[in-house]
Amino acid sequence: MTEQAKPDRTILVIDDEPVNIQLLRRKLEWEGHSVLSASNGSDGIELAKSGEPDLILLDIMMPGMDGFEVCQKLREDDQTKSIPVIFVTAQNSKQGKLEGLEAGAVDYITKPIDLDETAARVRAQLNYLAINEANVELTKRLGESRRAASIGALTQGIAHNLNNLLGVVMGYVELAKVNHNDPEKVLRNINRVENAGNRIVSIIKQLSTVAFTTRLSLHSMPVDKLIENSIERANEAKEIQIAVTIDNPLEDEPIRTNIEAFEDALSKIIVNAWESYHTVGDGERPIYLSTRVTDDKEWIEFKVVDEGNGIDPEVEDNMFEPFVSTKNTVGVGMGLTIARHAIRTLGGEIQVAANPEGGVVATFTHPLKSEGNSKK
Repeated sequence: MTEQAKPDRTILVIDDEPVNIQLLRRKLEWEGHSVLSASNGSDGIELAKSGEPDLILLDIMMPGMDGFEVCQKLREDDQTKSIPVIFVTAQNSKQGKLEGLEAGAVDYITKPIDLDETAARVRAQLNYLAINEANVELTKRLGESRRAASIGALTQGIAHNLNNLLGVVMGYVELAKVNHNDPEKVLRNINRVENAGNRIVSIIKQLSTVAFTTRLSLHSMPVDKLIENSIERANEAKEIQIAVTIDNPLEDEPIRTNIEAFEDALSKIIVNAWESYHTVGDGERPIYLSTRVTDDKEWIEFKVVDEGNGIDPEVEDNMFEPFVSTKNTVGVGMGLTIARHAIRTLGGEIQVAANPEGGVVATFTHPLKSEGNSKK
C-alpha cells in the first residue's frame, strides 16, 4: 500500500504574480498544508533556508533572478539542495520542460494553472517524499538492529571466553592448593594463572579499543611513519621481529587519521599475516605491504599479502565475527574484529581474500581527502 503524504506539510510558493500566490495558497491550505510565499528569487532562497519547506513551487519567468537561477542556487546549498522543486511556467514546449528538469526540478506545471492538477502533482511529490523519509528511517533502524546484533554477539562471545578463562584460573588455583607442599608445582600453576590473567587483560584492552573508536580525533601523520609504527606494534605483540617487505610510493605523504586506531588496525592485520604460517621456529614468513592511491583519487589502499596457509574453510565465512579463530587457545580471536571496526570508524573498509598464488591478501582503504590533509 502506498504511503500517503503527511498532512500539514510546508509549501513555499515563489512567484512574482500575487494572484498566482493567492490562488495556490487557498488551494494548498485547503489541502491541509502550510504555505510560505516570496515574490522574487532572492527572497525565495532566504525563505527556503529559514522556513525549511517540504516542497517549492517555483515560477520560471521572474524579473531579476529567474527560476532556473534560483533552482541552481538552491541545489548548490547543502541546506536546501534536497528540497523538491516543481517549476511553474507559461512555457509549454518540450525543450522548455527538458530545461526545467535538467535544472533540477522534479516536475513541471504550465500556466494557466489548473489548481486540481497542481494539487495532485504536489500530493504525488509529497508522497514520494514520505516514502523516502520512511526508507531513511527504515535504513536507520536496520543499522541500529545490526549494531545491536553485533553488540549481542560480541557480548555473548566475551562472556563465554571470560568464563572459560576464569574457569582456567580457578582450576589452577585449586591445583596450587592441592600441591601446596610442592613449590615447583605451585610455581608452575601460578604461571598458568598469570597467563590466563594476561589473556583476560588482553580482552579488556581490545574492548576498550572498540569503545575508543566510536568517536575519533584526527591528526596528520606521514604514511611511512604510520607503517613503521604499525610494524613496531606487531613486533611488540608477538615479541619478535616480523620482517615486512614494504612498497610505499606515497613515502612521507601525510594523511589525516586517528593514529592510535589506524596503527592498531594495521598491526593486527600484520600479526594475522604472520600467524597464517605454520612454520616452526625461525622459518621464513614473507609478508608484503604496499600502498597506492585509487584511480578516483578518493582513497589510499593498504595491502598486506602473505604466502601462508591461506584461509581456513572453517572460518572463511565468519572470520570477522568476535572470537572466531583457528587457534585452540582460550581467549583469542578478536584481532580482525577490532581491525575492521577501527577502519570502518575511520571511513574505510577491510577485505580479506585468498591469494591466487597462495596465502591471503588483506586490503583496507582509508579516505585520502579528509579535512586538514596536506597534499604535496
